[in-house]
Amino acid sequence: MNRKILFSPVGGTDPISENNCHDGSLLHICRVYRPDVVVLYMSKEILDKQEQDDRYCFALRKLYEHMHCDMPEIRQIQRPELNNVHEYDYFYNDFQGILTQLSSEKDDTDELIVNVSSGTPAMKSGILVLETLLQSMGDITTSAKMVQVSTPLRGMSEHTHSKEYDNEMMWELNEDNAPDFINRCSEISSPTLLKLRNEEIIKQQIAAYDYRAAVDIAKSMPLYSSAYVGLLRMANYRLLLDFSNVDKLIREEDFDCFPVKNSGERKIFEYALNMDIKFKRKEYPDFVLRMTPLIVGLLEMILKKQLGIKLSDYTRESLDGGIKWNPSQLNDTEILAVLVHQYGVEFNPNGFVSSDHLNALVQAMSADERLKKLAQDVRQIEKSLRNMTAHQMVSITPPVIVKRTGFTGGQIMDIIKGLFQYTGIKVTKKDWDSYDQINEEIERRMKDNHR
Repeated sequence: MNRKILFSPVGGTDPISENNCHDGSLLHICRVYRPDVVVLYMSKEILDKQEQDDRYCFALRKLYEHMHCDMPEIRQIQRPELNNVHEYDYFYNDFQGILTQLSSEKDDTDELIVNVSSGTPAMKSGILVLETLLQSMGDITTSAKMVQVSTPLRGMSEHTHSKEYDNEMMWELNEDNAPDFINRCSEISSPTLLKLRNEEIIKQQIAAYDYRAAVDIAKSMPLYSSAYVGLLRMANYRLLLDFSNVDKLIREEDFDCFPVKNSGERKIFEYALNMDIKFKRKEYPDFVLRMTPLIVGLLEMILKKQLGIKLSDYTRESLDGGIKWNPSQLNDTEILAVLVHQYGVEFNPNGFVSSDHLNALVQAMSADERLKKLAQDVRQIEKSLRNMTAHQMVSITPPVIVKRTGFTGGQIMDIIKGLFQYTGIKVTKKDWDSYDQINEEIERRMKDNHR
């Protein structure tokens, strides 16, 4: 219907200020926007004045005559019981119902305008807070204009209320009736509360390492998240082990989240970090599933670094991408002797390489008792958890992990961290907290963005 609908609390300087003889906010918005429907929100004090001399409706009628416009539909929302005009909660709840009702009356061509300059401070705050909260839910204010009106002197308005208000005289004295009147309206948005609310949610999400959810929230407020949304995307790609996209964002964001630079070493360290995050996020089945490939990779690196055994010299890649022993390369080697001694006729020189095979080599060929203990423990943990998930439909929880392995999730990660010390990868204690470091950088940029 192409209507403009104005919702306006009525305040002390409406309709025309007795101190400066200019439009109050209500009348000035009507002068500039020419709404077809004007909805007046009246407290007891304002309602008493309207009943006394019809000043608000009189001024609106005179204005539309002056502008040669069709008269607007004037609605009065009367609150004769409203004496305490400073109760914020009252207005927040009352305005929510009113604006929802007005919104339901609109079609796609109509426009809702809200006056945020008239009324008491509690009324103004109620509207602005309501606007930001409803905006976050995609509610009525997505199509509403919040309009404020500055005073003629760009300062605070004084409220003087004479007992006898002369409608005709105030209209004649109104300086805004001049053809060259100054438009004092400005349209505003109130992003502050919504921004802070969303950023608090983002902080909660990154503390839980849920970067995908954090990215979605940040993308919904692009004007305010540009300083850190790239880091959120970086952390999300990192958790997906998508290193090519992480490397691209490292260059764009001038922040390197990778403590390990060598590509082969980085892959296994990031996989271990990923496993740790899975446990912290209580994604226990994924924590268990990641254990076997990590242990195989770790023991392979340890054999090379500590014993000089390069596994690729004795293996071949299968058609499905797995790693199998190569009997021609194993023949007459110490490695074959160890494996045959450990498994006897059960060892298949054409079979797949397993973590148990690699652990057997460590146990037989290393003189480092600590390394042997760590390798044996992690292999037994893997065996217990893998067998449990492979053969039973069970719920995997921290108590179940302890019961099956004798170790907590934190202790399992400590064993894995201990094995990293034998790989030759230079990893510090701080490096194991590198996801928390990117979280700190996100929060730092978020904080700087407020300045």
